[in-house]
Amino acid sequence: MDIFGAPSQAVFGQLLIGLINGSFYALLSLGLAVIFGLLNIINFTHGAQYMMGAFVAYLLLNKLGVGYWWALLIAPLVVGFSGVLIERWMLSRLYKLDHLYGLLLTFGLALIIQGLFRNYYGSTGMPYAIPSQLSGGQNLGFMFLPNYRAWVIGASALICLTTWIVIERTRLGSNLRAATENAPLVQAFGVNVPRMVTLTYGFGVGLGALAGVMAAPIYQVNPQMGADLIVVVFAVVVIGGMGSIMGSIITGFSLGVIEGLTKVFYPEASNTVIFVIMAIVLLLKPAGLFGTQK
Repeated sequence: MDIFGAPSQAVFGQLLIGLINGSFYALLSLGLAVIFGLLNIINFTHGAQYMMGAFVAYLLLNKLGVGYWWALLIAPLVVGFSGVLIERWMLSRLYKLDHLYGLLLTFGLALIIQGLFRNYYGSTGMPYAIPSQLSGGQNLGFMFLPNYRAWVIGASALICLTTWIVIERTRLGSNLRAATENAPLVQAFGVNVPRMVTLTYGFGVGLGALAGVMAAPIYQVNPQMGADLIVVVFAVVVIGGMGSIMGSIITGFSLGVIEGLTKVFYPEASNTVIFVIMAIVLLLKPAGLFGTQK
């Protein structure tokens, strides 16, 4: 059976790949949106921190025998703690300066981190086994759905939705959003704003590391895995609206699907379709689809 002239198996296969890529776009852009929306930091280190999450999972398995499920908890905590140190020792000194200084600092840190991992581990990807509980797949009749890929899509959607609820519907989220508007007033009510800012940055970094752990069995562990993805993720954030939590989630999943379907119907444009969409959105709505003009 054909769908608009393309074999149905190819369409559904690319739709699955698009949802997988969209899951990682959504998780990574969510972390970026949390950091930028609440702290006004353009975190170019995010791709390197995503890669660090995959490497922490790899090292836990190969050096300590700690498997995938524990890595999902440990890797975000370890990489998130490194983010806390970066925020306290470096970024906190730049808050009163132009955003460009923070961007340059995080860009430089990304190059340093990627260079260190590349020098030590080389550029060859290293395999990371799928956990035995998620091996195999389901025959849906029209396509074969691997269990691990279904898990990634479902877990990413759940994490993104939970993060949105915490930020938009809880007292903690209210304090965070209020602190971005008037930090001295929030601090006057007894809220430790500097600590909250530090933990928020660590949380955003931890989201990137979590995405890295989930990506390791699919894309292999490679020092360049973050560098190859971060430019696309920044485009997703710009399209959704810088700092928009829900915009990052919806745009991440949607653009992953669009990119996947483009590979079926117009493969020549598959590598540029997201950037074409970004250019169109910026022309029509400079603040992004879900952003607000300030």
